[in-house]
Amino acid sequence: MSALDDNLTKLGGYLDRFRAYGIPNRIAGQDVAGSGGVFQTHTPVDKSVICDVAHGTAADIDKAARAAAAAFADWRDMPAKQRCDILIRIAEGIEARAEEIALCECWDTGQTIKFMSKAALRGAENFRYFADQVVRARDGQHLPSPTLMNVTTRVPIGPVGVITPWNTPFMLSTWKIAPALAAGCTVVHKPAEVSPLTARLLVQIVEEAGLPPGVLNTVNGFGDEAGKALCEHPLIRAIAFVGESRTGSLITKQGADTLKRNHLELGGKNPVIVFEDADLDRAMDAVIFMIYSINGERCTSSSRLLVQDTIRSEFEAKLVERVNRIKVGHPLDPATEIGPLVSKEHFDKVTRYFDIAREDGARVAAGGTAVGTEGYFVRPTLFTDATNDMRIAQEEIFGPVLTSIPFRTEEDALHMANDTAYGLTGYVWTNDLTRALRFTDCLEAGMIWVNSENVRHLPTPFGGVKASGIGRDGGDWSFEFYMEQKHVGFATGQHKITRLGAS
Repeated sequence: MSALDDNLTKLGGYLDRFRAYGIPNRIAGQDVAGSGGVFQTHTPVDKSVICDVAHGTAADIDKAARAAAAAFADWRDMPAKQRCDILIRIAEGIEARAEEIALCECWDTGQTIKFMSKAALRGAENFRYFADQVVRARDGQHLPSPTLMNVTTRVPIGPVGVITPWNTPFMLSTWKIAPALAAGCTVVHKPAEVSPLTARLLVQIVEEAGLPPGVLNTVNGFGDEAGKALCEHPLIRAIAFVGESRTGSLITKQGADTLKRNHLELGGKNPVIVFEDADLDRAMDAVIFMIYSINGERCTSSSRLLVQDTIRSEFEAKLVERVNRIKVGHPLDPATEIGPLVSKEHFDKVTRYFDIAREDGARVAAGGTAVGTEGYFVRPTLFTDATNDMRIAQEEIFGPVLTSIPFRTEEDALHMANDTAYGLTGYVWTNDLTRALRFTDCLEAGMIWVNSENVRHLPTPFGGVKASGIGRDGGDWSFEFYMEQKHVGFATGQHKITRLGAS
């Protein structure tokens, strides 16, 4: 039996449970039908139905928010060591079911097993990391003044809403939910409607680990119903969102009346800048990895290649050769490097840019076509002869599509790198240290890697500037979002108090 056949056999067993029972909402530890009935989720591999999913609406969000509010005090006041132990057991539960999570995620989203097997384990790593931070999360400072002993502490903000996307949904859900639980918050989770499978698995894992009912509630549904209701609900104190910038703007507006705190991890049109003095072989590997892995459906993808004109021809020629060798195929085949795009809507969006590129005068140097008709597959694509003002250089395509743009000088490269509405990441390839220092200081991005692809280190801040978002994930930055600062001043003596109205 081939590895693909073996994975399909295992997947069939996992999917049987979804087909038999569907995916209900989970509120206060109970399965709850959607007040809007059900909708169906499909696999992008062959467009077939996976299962029925509860169609949550504002009524379901209200139930979940009330459950989270009711559970908050007990979870907040639980001894830190006890909460830490629960999070560790969640990590262990994820590791025990990593294969199931990975296979279901591949079938649900089209992501390849080559990458999703690691994504499931990264979810466990998220819980382990924040479990280690639980005891210190509320630590504060001692700030003495002449008359007061001033101390600060942090307390959890309360019930929070978490809205997660369809690209690597399990890992990104844990990225938000783990620090929220570690901080002492309770959660209402609204997963992306096109990728609901692994959110259900996460609910099962956390409850088996001993998470009390109501601490994590999951409501499936659509953004304009369940998502909007979550952002507007008065019991929800904050919204953590990952998704596109346009939706982030809507979330800000929807939460305005209840003065929601928002953490928005949004889109990007990230540049990778390759100077002539770079290690070009390593730069080539990084350029290809950061746009064509994860099907190109990642916010940190380096979708704009800015390459110095002195090396452009040779670099692009080698790039075309490599891109044409990338294996597109079934996501459960370990040899596959790119699987299908997540949905018909997204497939239509990505493929529309093939025509836009040609209309604007760019050249399709590789790819630019769909693959077959069974699922939502496209060839990895490279646009050349492009300029930075073209739509393919300014708009987030969010697929395996790279736009190559030449530059002449460092100043040209910096201007083009910053000439976009976004500012999530940047990648700089040069062996000139002083240039790297100059360039990164002026590059408008929340995260920058020099002579490296994106290598995530959990204690570091993750987030962007401009239209790429508000706030930071990672390390103590996560607790700054999920917790409130509190100051208490203790008088240290009989300091003078101004007396008003005294005779």
